[in-house]
Amino acid sequence: MSISKHKPVIFLVTPALHDANNGNWQTAQRWARMLAGKYSVNVQSSWAGEQADVLIALHARRSAGSIDAWARTVPKRPLVVVMTGTDLYRDIATDVDAQRSLQRADRLIVLQELGGLALPESVRGKSVVCFQSAPAQQARIKTKRHLRALMVGHLREVKSPQTFFSVARTLRQRDDLRFDHIGAALDPALGEVAAALARECPHYRWLGALSHHETRERISRAHVLVHTSRLEGGAHVVLEAVNSGTPVLASRIDGNVGMLGVDYAGYFDWDDRAALSSLLQRCRDDEAFFQHLRQQCAARAPLFAPAREKSTLLAIVAECLSAV
Repeated sequence: MSISKHKPVIFLVTPALHDANNGNWQTAQRWARMLAGKYSVNVQSSWAGEQADVLIALHARRSAGSIDAWARTVPKRPLVVVMTGTDLYRDIATDVDAQRSLQRADRLIVLQELGGLALPESVRGKSVVCFQSAPAQQARIKTKRHLRALMVGHLREVKSPQTFFSVARTLRQRDDLRFDHIGAALDPALGEVAAALARECPHYRWLGALSHHETRERISRAHVLVHTSRLEGGAHVVLEAVNSGTPVLASRIDGNVGMLGVDYAGYFDWDDRAALSSLLQRCRDDEAFFQHLRQQCAARAPLFAPAREKSTLLAIVAECLSAV
């Protein structure tokens, strides 16, 4: 029975709140809206004993303190852990806190269709895929004068911005290729590299951190989104591009392949700068190839519909509560 006199209470723990303006915060904010009609939702960076019927914790390692506290304090109430990226593809291999979170969870949410394969076999039965979503936008009519490649991601090592830097520098002589880069310099050294590159290469622009609305606008105006990450749980910016009619050039890692499909034509091996350079030039020079990428992305777009994400999320919570 719910401890609430009215709606059941969901406590949603995210290691990043509004000021971080990153994927975890976007997920938490969106899920809070989706759950709010049927549940009371409290979004915080940690759980410290507040009343709740269900705990949903983003990131197995970074939310491990809240997960441990919940399991000790209210062990019979449902616990859902969301595998958001570095926990799935790095932490659970070696970090005891992340490993303990997997064991304590009643359900493990992965954000793309290959995510479950990264989990230990002993807990895969707890996993369920919940694709993230974004509202679809009408595809923009884009200039033929040049191709604008956009990278969206804070400047830190795991996002591999050096790959984008190198390609922008290599292709600096092509006047018909432009490079825009959105993201805060979480690693100051990478920020210095980006600033120097912008001075050196007029066709590269580092735009810094932008609001989610402005970022989405620039995604829809770009010809291609470039996603160079070394690892991802399921990058929200990839589906935003797909739902904006902007094809993606992405590193061939599980987090991207699980979103775009195994047969997608826009992959390059992680940090293969020559391959990314070739793909960008092919997008500019080969209209048939560019349209093929657009069609492949359009075929995946239904996976990232808000109604689908909301339905999946509500079903997970309802199943957890019914088991109490």
